[in-house]
Amino acid sequence: MEYTVHIRMNANLYLRNPDSSELGRKIVRQGILMFADIGFEEATFKKLAERIGTKEASIYRYFESKHRLLIYIVDWYWQWMEYQLVYETHNLTDPKEKLERALHLLLHIDLPETIRTSDSADGIDLKALHGIVVHEASKAYLTHHVTEDNSQHLFKPYKDLCNRLARMIQDVRPQYAFARSLASTLVETAHYQTFFMQHLPSLTNFEPTGGASQLLLFLRHLLFSALHQPAV
Repeated sequence: MEYTVHIRMNANLYLRNPDSSELGRKIVRQGILMFADIGFEEATFKKLAERIGTKEASIYRYFESKHRLLIYIVDWYWQWMEYQLVYETHNLTDPKEKLERALHLLLHIDLPETIRTSDSADGIDLKALHGIVVHEASKAYLTHHVTEDNSQHLFKPYKDLCNRLARMIQDVRPQYAFARSLASTLVETAHYQTFFMQHLPSLTNFEPTGGASQLLLFLRHLLFSALHQPAV
């Protein structure tokens, strides 16, 4: 099944809305592929301009820096993930089943291929985007200017996703005192453990082949073991 999702982005992220023109959309699409191919550190707007076939100055009309472009891309992902979470759970009545589905989504398990890896010229390559989130997302906020960026609500999509997951946790156990901490831990663990099994295997018990299903068991253990502990 294919469908179109329109995501409204924070205007503080850009100088000109990239969704307002074909060049802007191409900057985002090719920016995702560039970050996925060579990483955030090696990426430059000059290299991105060469990929697109435009001038470097044209990209600066949309984004003031590659860091803002990274936040834009990662924010798009968080908003898409929250949409998926709502879409995939709205017909479920069992709160535990909703949490189970949330864990699958965090690991991109059972997502339709046409949504996860779009080959459309106008689409976002969600497989590449997920790779960026695993490898680069923490660089969006691990900066000296994180407080200033936060005051502009640049991380609101990430916080919205974690807060929605926290509410789902509280639906299972309303008296649980650490729902927000557990929610953000689950999100980050899904990504850090994926990174470790790909690049730093001595820091994890999971193998790259078939690791997602094993990581799902670990996340499930973290989540439900915490919820079964005596109330604090």
